[in-house]
Amino acid sequence: MRVIRVASAALLGVAALGVTAPAALADDGNHNITSFGFTVSPSTVAPGGTVTLNATGCEVPSVTVSSGVFDTVTLEEGHSATARVDDDAKPGAEYDVTFDCKGEKGTTPLTIRSGSGHGDHTGPVKPDNGVRAGAGGSVAGMSPGQIGGGAALVAGVLGFGALKLRRRTGGNA
Repeated sequence: MRVIRVASAALLGVAALGVTAPAALADDGNHNITSFGFTVSPSTVAPGGTVTLNATGCEVPSVTVSSGVFDTVTLEEGHSATARVDDDAKPGAEYDVTFDCKGEKGTTPLTIRSGSGHGDHTGPVKPDNGVRAGAGGSVAGMSPGQIGGGAALVAGVLGFGALKLRRRTGGNA
């Protein structure tokens, strides 16, 4: 009889893990893992400055690069290209640069520093709205319902295990 109890507790634990694991592995909105590589250089630039855009490993002959701080650029057959950052880009702001390879998208940040793009190398300024940060992959992109459902399953398994342990201890005493 003990074998059945242990097996049922183990099966329940595996089932709870199987239900909660997909939520833990769900897409957290971070699209920086792609089948192709991409770079923006430098990653910090002054308004009016230029950046070099590069993408490698895309199977189609062109990659489209877009951002709210420069005009859309098409990279042909893996060659790099330059883009001029808008003169009115806000110093201290961070803009996403999106690379699109046949519908697969990856993003990287581009920070705007103070000064002109023509040799003024003052350091970055403190952003007005604080640091752009995420949840570190722990709960990013998960809805409160998913978190609550996972917590309820874990609590149920722990409660079931405690009940079984208490019955076993009470029955053997």
